[in-house]
Amino acid sequence: MAQNVTIIGLGLIGGSIGLALKRWSRENQDALHLIGFDEDVSQQNKAKKLGCIDTTEWALGNAVSDADIVIVATPVQKMRDVFADIADDLKPGAIVTDTGSTKVDVMEWSRELPQGVSFIGGHPMAGKSEGLDGADADLFKGATWAICPSVSATEDAIRNVLGIVAATGAESYFVDPVEHDSYVAAVSHLPFITAISLINSVTADPAWRDMRTLAATGLKDTTRLALGSPEMHRDIAVTNRESIARWIDTLVSDLLDVRNELMANDETLPESLLDRFQRAQDARARLEVAVQRAEEAMTDSQREIARDGFGDQMSRMFFGGLRRRDRKDERKGGRR
Repeated sequence: MAQNVTIIGLGLIGGSIGLALKRWSRENQDALHLIGFDEDVSQQNKAKKLGCIDTTEWALGNAVSDADIVIVATPVQKMRDVFADIADDLKPGAIVTDTGSTKVDVMEWSRELPQGVSFIGGHPMAGKSEGLDGADADLFKGATWAICPSVSATEDAIRNVLGIVAATGAESYFVDPVEHDSYVAAVSHLPFITAISLINSVTADPAWRDMRTLAATGLKDTTRLALGSPEMHRDIAVTNRESIARWIDTLVSDLLDVRNELMANDETLPESLLDRFQRAQDARARLEVAVQRAEEAMTDSQREIARDGFGDQMSRMFFGGLRRRDRKDERKGGRR
């Protein structure tokens, strides 16, 4: 019997999760039935047309009432309302996870879910500046997917969410919510803030009309993140303000150090600048190597899974707990 997975929020992330799970399901005897819900009905229709989901529901309560797993892929600021809206309609033993870019507030809001429902916070570290039209089954392949289980989450629930992550091609990474928000503030949120500050500063100058003729890949590459959704990044900033502010202070301090070096009129300036630039180049090169090694390791892991029998291994991880519960319910004559 197919397991019911409901995806709430059918943008780039929700649509891409749907495509990845649909592909996995087809390869495993249609093991999943994907239900989609979005406040925008046109998004629901488009997601179904693109093959991201099997069915849609007009009412949120109906979309989750028979769901074994609920994936909340809405903007972060909407998640609290979603949790409150679905609380009374979730069946006992249901699993809820999310894809929010911040975790401390989301974990706190998840307490509104009823007892007997397991919440596992999640954050796929993947994306691009597109909406549902850019949904891609391979979006998460090789990406890190942060996992933050609530204290009340069952082991079976955690295994099932790990199965979802593996089915999308991503790799799970367990992390404390506070550490998560601090880390992503540095490696994800600060780069966006830097990009928007840079483009705002340059384009606000009276000479921008003339300068833009000279703008090339340097400015375009370093401000690419400014093309991201303003609404999404607003929600991120509002729910992670302290961590972002701390990293802004660190960046400003470093920029002021560079400024002070430039204005000191010291004979050692060429050497000090060269040392600073070389340290940055070395750090960036090490990051490049680390990313390449991680990608190579992930590819090897995927090949090993394929050799061992992807379907069997994933089925044991993804559905072990749910199927055990189904068998118990059948013996009792209970409702699925």
